[in-house]
Amino acid sequence: MGSASIEDPIDAITLYVLLVCSCIVIGHLLEKNRWITESIIALIVGLCCGAVILLTTQGKSSHILLFNEELFFIYLLPPIIFNAGFQVKKKQFFRNFMTITLFGAIGTLISFAIIWLGSLHLFKRLDIGFLDVGDYLALGAIFSATDSVCTLQVLNQDETPLLYSLVFGEGVVNDATSVVLFNAIQKFDLSHITSSIAIEFIGNFLYLFFTSTALGFGVGLLSAFTLKKLYFGRHSTDREVALMILMAYLSYMIAELFSLSGILTVFFCGIVMSHYTWHNMTESSRITTKHTFATFSFVAEIFIFLYVGMDALDIEKWKIVSKSPGTSVGVSSILLFLVLLGRAAFVFPLSFVSNLTKKSVSDKISFKQQVTIWWAGLMRGAVSVALAYNQFTRSGHTQLQDNAIMITSTISVVLLTNLVCGLLTKPLVHLLLPQHEFSDSTTMSSELFQKSPSLRPLLNNGQDGQDSECDMADSNNDDIHRTARQGMLWTSPAHSIHYYWRMFDDACMRPVFGGRGFTHYTPEKEIILE
Repeated sequence: MGSASIEDPIDAITLYVLLVCSCIVIGHLLEKNRWITESIIALIVGLCCGAVILLTTQGKSSHILLFNEELFFIYLLPPIIFNAGFQVKKKQFFRNFMTITLFGAIGTLISFAIIWLGSLHLFKRLDIGFLDVGDYLALGAIFSATDSVCTLQVLNQDETPLLYSLVFGEGVVNDATSVVLFNAIQKFDLSHITSSIAIEFIGNFLYLFFTSTALGFGVGLLSAFTLKKLYFGRHSTDREVALMILMAYLSYMIAELFSLSGILTVFFCGIVMSHYTWHNMTESSRITTKHTFATFSFVAEIFIFLYVGMDALDIEKWKIVSKSPGTSVGVSSILLFLVLLGRAAFVFPLSFVSNLTKKSVSDKISFKQQVTIWWAGLMRGAVSVALAYNQFTRSGHTQLQDNAIMITSTISVVLLTNLVCGLLTKPLVHLLLPQHEFSDSTTMSSELFQKSPSLRPLLNNGQDGQDSECDMADSNNDDIHRTARQGMLWTSPAHSIHYYWRMFDDACMRPVFGGRGFTHYTPEKEIILE
């Protein structure tokens, strides 16, 4: 967000901080509500505040702060994506990595193609002015970016590990793929697409994807090595936390500096840091970093949804659009239809393909889970808004009717999908996934674990601590949850890819970069003395 739209910037920032605080308080009070999530609360508060400001300024503005997509990508998005990688259950994420890649990368490309081609043909029936091929391609990237925050707030990764890892992993890979696609579109003149341009475009996309991932791994390993080698018999919590936060942010900025995908980079940097770097710190530093990253992410999400709610009442764009309201409604309806169609076109077919490769029934995606995944990806969020502003405005402003229609239609789709889908997410999840359906296996595995102590080494073979590094909580509770999630080991070979990775990790990676079981022991009294 840029400069304040009301005269005194101090007043604007103060009011915005008060609104964020109010969203947190309201969210806490309504935490057990069947319908409302915190993202919905922030949207509604933003809408109400925008209406009040619109009235008090006599229809001149509905904003406290003006939108700046560069500031959004530099300051607000990094903590959200990094925390997603830092808190992820790595074992579940990588066990389902092929399915996540299918949904997040291949699925996003399918959705992109459907929205691009659909809008190209259907918009010709509407009088919206001139949109070139690049604009239609950009629309495909803009509306293929999902926002599964509402669904993730309802799902529990300990109770539904498979479903949570798929929805969560697909959301991150989807955002990264959409942004990489959008950036690739910006670099090429696609008004005349030839085979050579198409091949170059695909090559550029793959280059961005893999180099961004490699950079994230590299910076994460560098941070782990640095903290491990800085150990001289004592630790400084302040320095450790500062170094970890700054290197996490550095990974994102280096990616942006070299025109790579900062989202992919900072996500995989978060995974590597939670696996290696986090264990090279004192206990007090671990607790501090866990809650610091979670807090940054939490506040940034509320901040974004608040602004989206306010921006829905931007009078400047609605005045331009009011000259042809029918066209605006038509564009919004077409885009919403294409979002629904594009989502369904890959979730169900790719789920079928994924199930063909799974031997265990527990690893397969049931139809109810497929519906939940489809529903989770219908919502569009701040990434779509930011990309739309980047494509169709200059510094948040536009006087062109077709551009204004694109912006207001994007905001309309974001609001509609978040409010309608968000309000119905909790009831839908509880309807499709009753508590007893996913609690039985957990209970059975826990009882088996407790009744058969002699089998614990088999259950824990090659699995010690892979998930618990993200839980970062009570070790006793972690053992129970980790064992429950390992129930599938009874029906699948113990010597899996994960098993061989752990062998390599313990033999080659952890001795160099640290990690669980490969760090210096810090006595409790040293932590207290800090």
